[in-house]
Amino acid sequence: MNWSSSAEFFAMGGYGQYVWGSFGVAIVVLCAEWLLLRQRRLAALSQVKRQSILREEESR
Repeated sequence: MNWSSSAEFFAMGGYGQYVWGSFGVAIVVLCAEWLLLRQRRLAALSQVKRQSILREEESR
């Protein structure tokens, strides 16, 4: 398609709200996944560190 203005591009022939809305939802979901993954990683590292400390204390 050829658009003569940026407004026509963003309108996407009347389907702009669905197109840009789906991009928005996808970005929100990807950001949420990244944040949750980071949180799970930090929790796992913390758990491994705690277990390591407990093993050191048990071996003394």
